[in-house]
Amino acid sequence: MQDLINDIATAMAKAEERGKVANYIPELGHVDPQQFAISLATVDGNVYSAGCATTPFSIQSISKVFTLTIALGQVGDSLWSKVGREPSGDPFNSIVQLEHESGKPRNPFINAGAIAVVDAIMMGHEPKETLGEILSFVRYIADDDSIYFDHAVAASEMAHRDRNASLAHFMKAFGHLRHDVDKVLGTYFHQCAIAMSCEQLAHAGLFLASDGMNEPSGIRVVAPQRARRINSLMMMCGHYDASGEFAFRVGLPGKSGVGGGILAIAPGHGSVAVWSPGLDAYGNSLLGTQALEMFVQRTGWSVFGH
Repeated sequence: MQDLINDIATAMAKAEERGKVANYIPELGHVDPQQFAISLATVDGNVYSAGCATTPFSIQSISKVFTLTIALGQVGDSLWSKVGREPSGDPFNSIVQLEHESGKPRNPFINAGAIAVVDAIMMGHEPKETLGEILSFVRYIADDDSIYFDHAVAASEMAHRDRNASLAHFMKAFGHLRHDVDKVLGTYFHQCAIAMSCEQLAHAGLFLASDGMNEPSGIRVVAPQRARRINSLMMMCGHYDASGEFAFRVGLPGKSGVGGGILAIAPGHGSVAVWSPGLDAYGNSLLGTQALEMFVQRTGWSVFGH
């Protein structure tokens, strides 16, 4: 398996087209697009890595998988009264559907849906308390207390928040947000600014590869049915309006972030994290997607195969 991971890293190092970094968040625009990392954590406790797999990066929307997990643990299925479970077919920061659908976001992985999830888990608390809970959970499932918030990235997002603020105010106007918009946004931006390496991220995703159980540690994170439902949402909605294309090419539940990371889950096998900062036109890592496609072709780990 290590040879395969090395082969993928070697192939990606030779790629000439590397996509474009997310410069609309200025801090992310400064990241070197030449970097690439891949890490596989298997359910039997092995880890295989190549590239800069210990370099922290801003996980951005990958964090939405973890806050969704927290929200379902806190409020259960009542969450679905605030956010839907359908693919959007629109860009991740689109306001169009919110207007047509009375301020209820299509799913938890577009920006509006993730903002609604943050509002659900705040439960009357201040942002600092909620962020402490989010970070503690991520450190717990990754078994790594060195994971941190990149405050420079969070500040950069806050300074360029107009689009997300419009989404939040729109939902507030329809009664879908309980808390103060600025407090919800501050929490959301810090959540997206969690910095993790590929190795940490692969560890954090392991519970979704084995029915909610982190096998190496023996810790049950969520019930089997909930793990399967989170995976189904990742498959349908994890790559915004390119989710169908990712399912077609890779065939694994996955969640991307505009920091260039992708977390992919191979149920029964393991969790794969890739990182390459350059994005395609849909906001997904260009080389990360290619690397996962190559990985699945070589392993046969698609959920659509045997």
